[in-house]
Amino acid sequence: MGFRPVDVSNKFETIRTAKAEGKIYLSPESVEMIKNNQVPKGDVLSASQMAGMLGVKRTADILPFCHNIMIDHVVVNTQLQEDGVYVTAEVKCIGRTGVEMEALTAVSAALLNVYDMLKAFDKNMVIGDIKLLEKRGGKSDYEEDLSGLKCAVITLSDTCSKGEAEDRSGKTAIDIIQNEFGGEVVHYKILPDDKDLIVKELKDLSDRVDIIFTTGGTGFSKRDVTPEATKEVIRKEMIGFSEAMRIVGIRFTPKSLLSRGVCGIIGDATLIVNLPGSTGGVKDNIRLVAPLLKHAIRMAKGEKKH
Repeated sequence: MGFRPVDVSNKFETIRTAKAEGKIYLSPESVEMIKNNQVPKGDVLSASQMAGMLGVKRTADILPFCHNIMIDHVVVNTQLQEDGVYVTAEVKCIGRTGVEMEALTAVSAALLNVYDMLKAFDKNMVIGDIKLLEKRGGKSDYEEDLSGLKCAVITLSDTCSKGEAEDRSGKTAIDIIQNEFGGEVVHYKILPDDKDLIVKELKDLSDRVDIIFTTGGTGFSKRDVTPEATKEVIRKEMIGFSEAMRIVGIRFTPKSLLSRGVCGIIGDATLIVNLPGSTGGVKDNIRLVAPLLKHAIRMAKGEKKH
């Protein structure tokens, strides 16, 4: 089995922060040397702060699975205590992956620098208590699966409905919904690109399922009527979802701007998500919006205000 970092290309760019701490335990003599600025190599606390900041910048060079990221802010604090030096680090960036490893590396580098500057005088130094205190901005702050939700998948395609082509996009959607997000697909259907049939199907499923995923029919041809059918039945449009699907989609292909997909709420709290007809578009867009759909349902029911 080979090694590879996590693919974060389809994640949102958010403000990521992380805080970490650690300590190096010193002899009373070493503490006095630092306090009285008697260490030959110089100011231990200031130098260790610099070492921590350098450690943040080189984290990806040390740890093979860490991504190269643009660091926006770093604060490393070193505090002399009666039994050693206590170090904290806070790291911040706007990105698609967290900065907890950078914060932990900052603390580790700072503590190692203390060790290096005192190793000639203190043979019993111990580095310990390195831990992550806090991380924010990642999927753990907002991401939920689809467990406990009933889902429907409807493929809109003239050729698939006639049996002239295999419905790969619908099957891809079912696989991701069930196997990656734990949702239950209780309804699956292939329909032609007929607005009246689509409207009837959407209305029939209203409040019988939690989420309706449609695939196909979002393009520019005269037969592409999925967005029009969706707009006819929804009571509120979820504009942010469809905007994000197009904006993030251009990272993979500029053709995502050609999708007219709509997302909205029908009935009490059934969500409709229009997906493109390509398997790649289905994969990227479900993985993008699925973590927020439970929250959207609670909001539609009036259970969440924010």
